[in-house]
Amino acid sequence: MKILFVGPSLPDAAALCGDAIRVRPPAAHGDVLAAVRAGATAIGIVDGNFEHVAPVWHKEILHALDKGVAVFGAASMGALRAAECDTFGMVGIGSIYEDYATGRRIDDADVALLHGPAELGYPALSLPLVNVDATLDRLEVLEAIDKYDISRLRDIADSLFYKERTWPAVLKKAGMGEGEKSLLQLLHATTVNRKREDALTLVAAMRSFLPGAPAKQGNWTFRATSLWRTATDQPTAQRNV
Repeated sequence: MKILFVGPSLPDAAALCGDAIRVRPPAAHGDVLAAVRAGATAIGIVDGNFEHVAPVWHKEILHALDKGVAVFGAASMGALRAAECDTFGMVGIGSIYEDYATGRRIDDADVALLHGPAELGYPALSLPLVNVDATLDRLEVLEAIDKYDISRLRDIADSLFYKERTWPAVLKKAGMGEGEKSLLQLLHATTVNRKREDALTLVAAMRSFLPGAPAKQGNWTFRATSLWRTATDQPTAQRNV
């Protein structure tokens, strides 16, 4: 059984995965443990909850790896956890993961965005910085915007709180003047959804995955600490897996 935790990065995941992968909402603390207990052979983490609930715990990922369960991560919370746990066997996928794994990107907030509820398809209400950077990179290659303006827009986007970051907000703070309307149209038309791209790559990897070699890597031993025992004694399944 393969289980994928995903939300705003790939709102149409259920239709894309079909019966091959069980799609669940963004992961929170305890969800990976519950998936292991439910018999998962592969777990994918794309999106995760972090503001109003405890985020997915590194310890439960290590527990999954120790049990031989393959764990994949990409795009958002999954990319963060994969960069932190790849030496233990978690498989990081995509350019966002690579940025965190190599240290080119260090701020967790770069993948964060404000979005609507699952019932409405997780509509994006703000713009994650990883998508801003990818879009400006493309426009720089196309030479569609002056390099000075690209650098300025990049710095302004980086300075905005993730819930407030939108193209109109970036341009308003930049004070682009008469060209603001046409530039906004260009940005909307050219926006690169890097998080979706990486999430799709993870889905492809999970589809083709066949359980075989042990997921755990390196010479380490999982320690069932007192905190772990206390946490796992509590109900862990926040939702059916």
